[in-house]
Amino acid sequence: MPPERTALNADIRQFYDVSSGLWESVWGEHMHHGYWEAGEEDKDPRVAQVDLIVRLIEWAGIERASAVLDVGCGIGGASLYLARRFGAEVTGITLSPVQCKRATERAHEQGLEGTVRFEVADALEMPFADKQFDLVWSLESGEHMADKAQFLRECYRVLRPGGQLVMATWCCREGELNERERRWLEAIYRVYCLPYIISIEHYRRLLAEVGFGGIESTDWSRQVARFWELVIQSALSPTVLVEIFNRGMTLIRAALAMQLMRQSYKRGLLRFGVLHARKPGVR
Repeated sequence: MPPERTALNADIRQFYDVSSGLWESVWGEHMHHGYWEAGEEDKDPRVAQVDLIVRLIEWAGIERASAVLDVGCGIGGASLYLARRFGAEVTGITLSPVQCKRATERAHEQGLEGTVRFEVADALEMPFADKQFDLVWSLESGEHMADKAQFLRECYRVLRPGGQLVMATWCCREGELNERERRWLEAIYRVYCLPYIISIEHYRRLLAEVGFGGIESTDWSRQVARFWELVIQSALSPTVLVEIFNRGMTLIRAALAMQLMRQSYKRGLLRFGVLHARKPGVR
């Protein structure tokens, strides 16, 4: 593994090892954006997070799945939902041993330890045989990938013919970025352990190059932008502020960068990309 990727993986692991417990205590099991349509400003954030999963399933037209891989599974929120929704066997992978342990505990608590399992694994070198899954689910993990094309190749490899990939990931706007925008994104990269992000259109091109067909995409930036306002509000709670400071600079920097994320959506620099594609063949 290249030294740069080793270092990045270590940073990602440390970030989630430190932050996941606090996140769960404040926001619950889903470590991702929520989904709000116009007129839903009063929707509970935790409901909005589940709605994001539901909307992804509906948008992609997923009607059944028997073997699911959840890439960047966090503490298992989406994995457990997908297992219940489809009656599927689900495997979740994360770089964080803390997340893996907690996700495994939660599967046991919900009586799903027989059908849902979690592993510490690198998504660029997945420890799975070819053609093992009929759905690869990646909810806000693509932005962490040091090599986006390699990540998509791995997704393609482990999918069965006719299998589906569903992704929601942080993207940037299409087109050449100016120096100010590049510096703005680099500040986000440093805090949230991202190597780089690309546009939705760039992802479409990579998916086609890897061999995927039926490629669909959309931009849900408007629907998820409210999330950062609510995260900022929750971080200003005295109890949460104390926890952030007690856990050290990793979380202090992340808290300070929340305004960067909010402003990035407002300026149209950051986009919430949603993509769906199929591996050619018959299921």
